[in-house]
Amino acid sequence: MSQENVEIVLALQRFSDDLVPRIRDDEVWAQLAEAAAPFVHADCEIVRVGLPGGKSYTGVEGFRESWLDWLAPWAEYRSEVDEAIDGGETVVLLQRSSGRLRGSAEEVSVAPGSVYTFRDGKIARYEVYPEHSAALEAVGLRE
Repeated sequence: MSQENVEIVLALQRFSDDLVPRIRDDEVWAQLAEAAAPFVHADCEIVRVGLPGGKSYTGVEGFRESWLDWLAPWAEYRSEVDEAIDGGETVVLLQRSSGRLRGSAEEVSVAPGSVYTFRDGKIARYEVYPEHSAALEAVGLRE
């Protein structure tokens, strides 16, 4: 089951080449949400650990709300997968993200990490950390 979990996470990441228009556009989001819904528990909790806001979100629509909050200051935002680590019922996703803040011409880069926790073959919790090391530590690993 764990390799299937990795494949689900990587499939969801295929839409991250330019998140801003995909998340902000209601029609595009509706298509993405419909495609993702079978892989996400209705009560899935989304948490941005150590990032401003400290808010948690719920379900497929929670993914969008979380991303809308995060993307608010960004004009462009892209993300690439560095590594997906199979932890059985968890998948750690290490990424390189870059983009441009509104009103700026300068490119900004970050290296977030995410932990996806699965229950019954669906995502039950999604935690986003500001850096790789924090995501790895959350599951007892080191860089």
